[in-house]
Amino acid sequence: MKKIVFALSICLGLFGCKNTTPDNGNLNIVTTTTLITDLLNQIGGDRLNVQGLMGSGVDPHLYKASAGDVTKLANADLIFYGGLHLEGKLVDVFEKMERQNIKTIAVSDALDKNTLIGSEYFASNYDPHIWFDVQNWELITTFVVQKLSEADPENKDLFEENGKNYLEKLKVLDAEIKSIIETLPKEKRILVTAHDAFNYFGKAYGFEVVGLQGLSTATEAGVQDVQNLSNFIIENKIKAIFVESSVPRRTIEALQAAVNSKSQHVEIGGTLYSDALGNAGTAEGTYIGMFKYNVNTIVNALK
Repeated sequence: MKKIVFALSICLGLFGCKNTTPDNGNLNIVTTTTLITDLLNQIGGDRLNVQGLMGSGVDPHLYKASAGDVTKLANADLIFYGGLHLEGKLVDVFEKMERQNIKTIAVSDALDKNTLIGSEYFASNYDPHIWFDVQNWELITTFVVQKLSEADPENKDLFEENGKNYLEKLKVLDAEIKSIIETLPKEKRILVTAHDAFNYFGKAYGFEVVGLQGLSTATEAGVQDVQNLSNFIIENKIKAIFVESSVPRRTIEALQAAVNSKSQHVEIGGTLYSDALGNAGTAEGTYIGMFKYNVNTIVNALK
């Protein structure tokens, strides 16, 4: 990380960075996760030049900035990131950008800290997986519309109209999610995943959530963690556990093997999208499509 910050200092302070964004008069926006990239595209449409640092399946907890990222960041008008130490290894870079008068915006600032879930795994002391409550994403949408409108008043009406339309879609999504979950008996609403990315989901939609690795994928699950969770699965007669797209399968496969070794059986119910969306151009490549896919996968496997 020190090398990246040093490279950024040289790029900004001595030589400048070659601008690779279109010179079309639009704001140059850099985003971190695919979730935030999708949101900016929903609100800005063709009036923003949006470049995302992370692609599908990329884990933001462990992501390190590349030399190419330095150029994108240095040429940005605004940088939108998750905050709450979601992008733990990029914190130093964002602080450097602020000192160079490039505005960085944490979308988590849209939320009242009293509504956040506490976490000892992050320096912020909060769980950063805030997007798994649709109502949080609604507040973040309004916040992003406001920040874009302040930065580009000429397109304020467009941002507000797009934001309004997107909020309506999010309300429909929230209602649809609740309807699907109602088909699953309450005693079966126990979600076991690779890491604790789904606590906001559990709180909002009535699931008990257990993650093998804790909140950050930077922590490793030990043998005792696997054994304890396998006992929990057996005691609660849980039918399925879930892989995550941004976390290696081996952790959940080890858990499945531990359960099966005790003359019990648990299925891998599918792969959930947690810290990143699916591939661009697919339904799961959008926030709304990802959420529908996750909920259907969970409910169908646990029934």
